[in-house]
Amino acid sequence: MNELLEVAEVAKRLKCNRNKVYELIKSDTLQGLKLGRMKVSTIELDNFMVRNTGKDLTDPYDVKMLGSQVN
Repeated sequence: MNELLEVAEVAKRLKCNRNKVYELIKSDTLQGLKLGRMKVSTIELDNFMVRNTGKDLTDPYDVKMLGSQVN
């Protein structure tokens, strides 16, 4: 079932803070929509995780592939 999540709910699911979610949206890495407050659909969130598996999104403006080396 598709539903809309508020930024705080998205942050909780991604285990990050709300500022990171806003940064992902601003960089067009995660597609949001604004209905009063910014929201993200559960379908987009699932697609985001599939699209970005194996990537380092620390800086969403400079996305890197994760290396095979473990520090």
